Amino acid sequence: MLKNLTTNKVICSNERYCVTLWSKFRGLMFSPRKNLVFVFPDERIVSLHMFFVFFPINVLYLDSGRRVVEKARLKPFGWYKPKRKAKFVLELAAGDADVGDEIEFE
Repeated sequence: MLKNLTTNKVICSNERYCVTLWSKFRGLMFSPRKNLVFVFPDERIVSLHMFFVFFPINVLYLDSGRRVVEKARLKPFGWYKPKRKAKFVLELAAGDADVGDEIEFE
């Protein structure tokens, strides 16, 4: 479950974690709508593409303290390069948060 601690609201209750290289590479390509949490060993710039993803998503970039440092709305077949480093990246088919919000997850 992803919970916004700042607003005390649940963002989503069914997410998948991407920790392996293959799961990070595949992401949402050729997949139905779902929520993904990408976990990286350290903070870094994480560029994303939407090739072969057929629906828009909200993306939240979180620092190591799990605070939202940047957010974006990505459309199918687009790409995005963030300006801030992140340790966690949330790809959300539904749900959102604001920059500065603290997100809780396992």
